Amino acid sequence: MNRFFHTTTILLLLATAGLTGCSSESASKSQDEHTTHDTGHVAGDLIEETSGANKLPSFLSNMDPQIAQVYQAVGYNYQTVEHMACYCGCGESVGHKSNRDCFIQEIKPSGAIVWNSHGATCNNCLEIAAESILMKSEGKNLREIRTHIDNKYKEGYGKPTPTPLPNESSL
Repeated sequence: MNRFFHTTTILLLLATAGLTGCSSESASKSQDEHTTHDTGHVAGDLIEETSGANKLPSFLSNMDPQIAQVYQAVGYNYQTVEHMACYCGCGESVGHKSNRDCFIQEIKPSGAIVWNSHGATCNNCLEIAAESILMKSEGKNLREIRTHIDNKYKEGYGKPTPTPLPNESSL
C-alpha cells in the first residue's frame, strides 16, 4: 500500500505539472468562452462500468496517459474528490454534485465503478481532482483542501457544484 501511495503521488505530480501548462491557456479565456467549453461536451459523455479502480474504462485508451492517471487516482481516492466542488458548470448542465461525479457516476457495493467521461474533456475537472488528491497525500485535511479549491476557482470559472463542506467526521 505504501508503494502504491508513493507511486500515485509521483503520478499526480506529473499529471499536475502537465495540466498546469494547459490551465494558463484556459485561465486566460473569457468567462463566455469558458462557459461554452463547459457545456459544449456534456451531451457526448460516455458511461462505462469496470470491475474497480484497477481497471480503467476503454474511453481513456486513446487519450493522454496523464488523463488516465488522474482517473485512476480518483478511483482510489474518490473519498477526497467527493468533498470538492467542481467549477466547470457541470452542476447546472448535467446535475453533478461534486468533482467526483465528473469521473465516477457510481461505485457499486461490489466495488465496480461506473465511470463518466466528463472529466476527461475538461481541464478544470482534471486540475481540481489532481490537486485535491495531491494535497491530501501531503497531509492536508479535507477542509483545508476545499478552502484552497474554492478560493482558487471562485472567480472566472463556472458556477460550483452544490457540494456540502466537509464535516468534522470526514476530515
